[in-house]
Formats: sequence, C-alpha cells, structure tokens
Amino acid sequence: MSIRSQTYATHRRFHAWFHFIGVPILSINILVKLVQAVRFPSLGAAWDVVVAIALVIAIVLARSYALTVQNRVIRLEERMRLQRCLPEDLRARIDELKTSQLVALRFCSDEELPEIMREVLSGELRERNDIKKRIRNWRPDWLRV
Repeated sequence: MSIRSQTYATHRRFHAWFHFIGVPILSINILVKLVQAVRFPSLGAAWDVVVAIALVIAIVLARSYALTVQNRVIRLEERMRLQRCLPEDLRARIDELKTSQLVALRFCSDEELPEIMREVLSGELRERNDIKKRIRNWRPDWLRV
C-alpha cells in the first residue's frame, strides 16, 4: 500500500507483469510467428500462429475475468456503503445506478456522496470519468486488480 494520495490523475493502475511484460512479449510473439509462417510456410508454422494468438486471448481474458469479479465486489461494497451513508430518499434509488457508476462512486468521500449521487441520478453525471472528475475529496482505492 502506498502512502501517497490518490487523485483522478493518479488512480489508474498498471501491473508491470501484465501491461509491460506479458502482453508485449506475447504480442511480439504473434508477429514473429506470422513472419516465420510467411517466410517458411508449413502446417506447423500456421499452428504456431494460432497458438500465439490463443496465448494473447488467454492472458487478456484472464485479466478481464479478474476485473469483472472486482467490479462485482465493488458493486456489493458500494451498495452497502450507500445504504449506510445516504439519506432515505436516495437509499430508495440505489438500484437505479449502473455498475460503472458504482465503480466510480467508490472514490467519493462519504461526505460528498449524497450530492454527487443526486447529480448522477439527475443525469448531470453519466459516465464513470465524469463522476471521478467531479469528486473533490478523493477516497483512495489501493486494492485494485
């Protein structure tokens, strides 16, 4: 966990092994296998291209599955927090929020949550990035995948 603060500008997380090592190596591998298949055509070379593509698909799907589970957990956590932090009139409208909006609201402090949620429900803030940019008191999330 980092002691530095988190903001809209710094909240994105890159996992070095995935973003800077795994995906680039496997992507370059596709190019290498394609070049080999063109220069020395054979059934084995074509199969190497297929396997190289399958490896990229596998690593991207693994990341996608982890992010989907993370978003489901965030959705549950945020619904519980909203029940605790919101006034009664807004609590009745929690189910109107999309998962992407709940994911963005997790960065919002408890104090400004009612105000920002009203803006989301009124349609003033629709997209995840619009919600995040509107937050003044950032509530960091260091446990993202």
